[in-house]
Amino acid sequence: MIEWFNQKELFEQIYWIIAIPSSLIFLFIMIATFIGGDIDSDGDMDGDSDGEMGFQFFTFKNLVGFFTIFAWVGIGSIKSGYSTGSVIIISFICGLLMMVAMATLFYLMTKLVEDGTMKMSNAVGRTGSVYLPIKAKNGGFGKVQINIQGATHELQAMTNDEKNLAVGTIVQVEKVIDNTILVVTSNI
Repeated sequence: MIEWFNQKELFEQIYWIIAIPSSLIFLFIMIATFIGGDIDSDGDMDGDSDGEMGFQFFTFKNLVGFFTIFAWVGIGSIKSGYSTGSVIIISFICGLLMMVAMATLFYLMTKLVEDGTMKMSNAVGRTGSVYLPIKAKNGGFGKVQINIQGATHELQAMTNDEKNLAVGTIVQVEKVIDNTILVVTSNI
C-alpha cells in the first residue's frame, strides 16, 4: 500500500489523503443516518419558534460531502489527464454542487415533517353535527363531532341559540372560548 502511494505524484497524493478519510466519515454518516443515528450537531439553537431549522449550507454532513466529492472527482480528473488548474476547478465546483444538493435535500426533508397537534382556532367556520345535546342560551355543554385538519374530533360545545340543539343537528362553529366551541345552527 505504501509503495502504491509513494508512486503517486504529490498533487495526486493530496487528493488521496483527502479522499480516504472523508469517504470513511461519509460512509459512517450514511450508515448512522439509515439506522437512525444523528451525528449532525450544527443545529441552529436560536431557530424559529416552530422548530424549523431552515436552509443550512455549512454543516458537518455537507462539508464531509464536499471533501468526498472534491477528492474523488479530483482523482478521476487527474487520471483523465487534465491539467492541475483544471483538476482543482472541476473538483471544487463538483464539491460545491454536492454541498448545495445535500443542503437542499436536508432542507426539503424538514418540510416533510407535519405537526399533528390540533389547533382549536382551525375549528372556527367549520360545520359539524351535535353528538350530545346542547342546552340553549349557554345553559350547559354538549358535544359536537367536527372534522378539523383531516380528522374527526368530539369537542365540548355550547350555544347562544334560543332552543336546545338535539343530536344530529348540523351546526357551525362561531368561535372558540377556552377549549370550548360556541356553535350556532347551520343554514346548510
